[in-house]
This record gives sequence, C-alpha cells and structure tokens, in this order.
Amino acid sequence: MENEPLVFELSVAKGKPHSYRKTDLKPSCPFCAPDKLTNIYQKRGAMIWLRNKFPTLRDTKQTVLIESDNHYGDLANYTVSYNRTLLRFALACFRRMQTSGDFRSVLWYKNYGPNSGGSLMHPHMQIVGLNQIDGYQNITAQNFTGITVFNQKVVEVNIATFPVQGYEEININLLELTAIDLWADWIRSGVRYLLNVMFNGHCDSYNLFFYPRQDGGICAKLIARIAAPAYFVGYKLSQVNDEKTLQDEATRLRHFFAKGSKLE
Repeated sequence: MENEPLVFELSVAKGKPHSYRKTDLKPSCPFCAPDKLTNIYQKRGAMIWLRNKFPTLRDTKQTVLIESDNHYGDLANYTVSYNRTLLRFALACFRRMQTSGDFRSVLWYKNYGPNSGGSLMHPHMQIVGLNQIDGYQNITAQNFTGITVFNQKVVEVNIATFPVQGYEEININLLELTAIDLWADWIRSGVRYLLNVMFNGHCDSYNLFFYPRQDGGICAKLIARIAAPAYFVGYKLSQVNDEKTLQDEATRLRHFFAKGSKLE
C-alpha cells in the first residue's frame, strides 16, 4: 500500500540517550567513546559507519555515520578538506546500501540542532534501508529545481520553487560525480548561510536530505527547521515564498559563497 507510514517502535526507543532532553543534566554521548562501539561496518579516520544501536523503525535497517570525534563538530565548521572527505565517505556508504539489492529504498539524511528531530548532538548522519516502502514516493524531479544561484553544469545550486515543505529550501545538485569536491564546498557554504544569514541568524536547526536523481546525480536539499506551515502539517501542502523574496535569497547566497569561497 502506497503512503504507508513508517512504524516507530516506542519500546526500542526507551533508554535511548538524548542530548536535548532537559531532564538529562549530564547526558552521556556514546559517540564520544568510539572504543565501545560495536557492529562497525567501515572506518575512515574519525569517521565511523555502524549499525544503529536503537533501531526504532520497523522493517528497516538503520545505520549511523559518525562524522567526527569532535562532539561540537558540524558541516559548518569542518575544514574544507575534512568536509570533502566526509561527503565522499558518506556517499560511498550510501551507494553500498543502495546497490546491495536488499531494500526497496535507501534514505540518507542528517539532523542538526534541537529542532531537527534528532536526539544526539554529536555530529552524525543516518543511512536507512527500507524493506517495504519507497521513501521517495512523494518526491518529484520538480522538488530539485528552482531559481538558479550557481550552475557550472557539473554542480547546480538553486532556491527551490517547488519545496518539499517550504518556505525556502536550498538545492545543491551534483550532476557529475567528478565534481564531488565542489558539491561538498557548496553544502558547507549552504549550511553556514542557513544558520547565519537566511533567517538573520535565528535558525539553530536544519535537516540535510540526499536524494538520488533520475539522471544518476544526487540532490542535497537543505531545509531549515522552524515551525512547519500548518498547510503542510494538516494537508501535506507545501508553501513557497514569493518570487522576489526567492530571487533576493538566491542573490544573497551567491554573494555569500563568492565571499567565503576563499575557504580555509
């Protein structure tokens, strides 16, 4: 049955550590003790891909990719070189699950901040194989299009005119796998822009979703986590800002990248 919801196993979630839970005055971070981690698939320096210890979703294989040994790390503050290596490693892990043939679909995403829906502050991504459900059934190619910020044929960046949720989403499209480094640089700049400029520095949380494109590329979509529009919550109707606002946002993002592309 299409549009079937994922089933959350509440009993599995009990006891799961939570960095943002106010009752946990000193929450422990399992990712800060890498020597105690188990069910590890692959490592690259401080990057560790492993099975999720708390598989809360039924009929799935949930995995976690620990990005760094820095508890306060993020795509916004990694060096250019580290960020590029991370995105290459994460893409390889995603491809490994995606091409295994074991799942109907494989999802790759990142939560950041207290309003992102994540539970642990330590920087990590998630790669989840869905046994029965097509996780992309409500996503179309239009969701990756918008007002152009940058286009070098191998990487195209835009402000979405057909957002998944709204109001403003940044699409960073990798069109040729040879351009992963440029793509990673734009993702890094996009995160910095979202957290520091887009909402005048008032946004502290985001989601980053990675979608396989029909042409073989990947779209990285940045969505700020602020209050979701009521039309989306109640009717699954996304909202988008007016054309002038989106044009202004595209111009600001273009200038932000150009100014900060003397990356350290």
